[in-house]
Amino acid sequence: MDDFANTRDMAHSAATRREMLRAGSLLTLGAAVGTSAQSAAGGELGSLAGTFGSAKRCILIYLWGSPSQLDTFDPKPDAPREVRGELGSISTVIPGVRFGEVLPLTAARADQFVTLRSLTHDQPIHGTAFATTSVPLTDLPLEGRVRDPRHWPYLGAVVDYLASQKSAIPPTIPRNFGLPFKFGSKRGASRPGFQGAFLGQAYDTVWADFQAKGIREVLRDSGAPGPKPMVADPYLGIRPIDRFEMGQQNPDVSLQRLERRLSLLDQFDGLNPSSPMPLGAYRSNYDLARSCLVTPHLKNALDVQQETAATRDRYGMTLFGQSCLAARRVIEAGGTFVTVIWDEYGHVNTGWDTHVHQTPRLRDELGPGFDHGYSSLLDDLQERGLLDDTAVVVLSEHGRTPKLDNVEGGGRNHWPYAYSALLAGAGFARGRVVGRTDAIAGHVTETPFSPKDLVTTLYHVLGIDPREELFDRLGRPFPVGGIGLVRPELLG
Repeated sequence: MDDFANTRDMAHSAATRREMLRAGSLLTLGAAVGTSAQSAAGGELGSLAGTFGSAKRCILIYLWGSPSQLDTFDPKPDAPREVRGELGSISTVIPGVRFGEVLPLTAARADQFVTLRSLTHDQPIHGTAFATTSVPLTDLPLEGRVRDPRHWPYLGAVVDYLASQKSAIPPTIPRNFGLPFKFGSKRGASRPGFQGAFLGQAYDTVWADFQAKGIREVLRDSGAPGPKPMVADPYLGIRPIDRFEMGQQNPDVSLQRLERRLSLLDQFDGLNPSSPMPLGAYRSNYDLARSCLVTPHLKNALDVQQETAATRDRYGMTLFGQSCLAARRVIEAGGTFVTVIWDEYGHVNTGWDTHVHQTPRLRDELGPGFDHGYSSLLDDLQERGLLDDTAVVVLSEHGRTPKLDNVEGGGRNHWPYAYSALLAGAGFARGRVVGRTDAIAGHVTETPFSPKDLVTTLYHVLGIDPREELFDRLGRPFPVGGIGLVRPELLG
């Protein structure tokens, strides 16, 4: 426990005995199977050298609100109706493995990725920071405050930071880029999960924006008393002319005029060495913005209108589908780590947070939208020769309750004890199902995984030794992977 207490202290948290016991249980959870599996593979990370650094880039798909494992990747067709729900299941391309009926295209490609069915932890909250960073513990205050000093840096932020230590030249494509808009911004204030944390705001995810409204208005019902608004949700459908935006520039300002203005700004910086502008996050953000403004790479990558109508239709003319297409274009243009979020839009309990109306939303919105976007992304990367060195990860913050609530359209509440993720591409096995849950997908019965293990294994695939030390603002060292383990069960 002393080692963990030190790590926790490095994360600026006064650990209580109860918190340390909880964190210890998370470590034990992964270690119970992870250690034996690593022993079987040779015991040391060096035995996994064949997959270390196999990914040159990553696309991370984050489904905020969390899919029901029972209706997507871990259905239980023999469970009672109040557990399995109204939606059925279908066979995948892997004999004996079934997915939810709303994912026929994904089911047909199950031999291309790892289906991880045994993620588990003990916090039934929307823990985006917990799911996407190495922070060892989470709570509601942490997940509600973007600049809580206890935060650890996002996966993409660490990738960006380590690359920046090797080269001071700003990239023409942000190394830590997100689509389709800033996380949380379309329902209220932004939320934590994709920040640089103690690495500094210079390593926060750089977000695109998407201003167009959806072409379909739907009644959004949070299940709470009060008005139920109609929302034009772009995740349901957009127009072909609707565009992603990034660093909007005055069309009357030519590239030559922009260069002259930037040169003048450089001269002012040189005249005032005491100015904070050239330092830290301000200087880094300025350099990145300048690089992106004066080169066409990012603007061109976001211009999905350059693709054929057939390609765009293949991904689906939805915000998620076109975000997946834009992500492929960004990495093809030189991007390193691209995040695609399916976020709340316009009202609480949207995205994948299916407390109410789960059945119709899965059948008519969420299932088809994900199925087209994800399956097309895998196919497109494979056809372009990019999948073998690109990691594609689908994850969320928790699962959903095994028993359906008796509410309008059916619903499931938060459930962290068993949920699923998908891992494809560089370094990861293909056609493998890892982990098992009980008869109602409520608890893990085989090969439990902490979310920390998933994060750490992704670092390994990206060529980042999880034991490598970073330093917080006080100069204190901590391991990139925290308490997580590299899990060879996921690796090919």
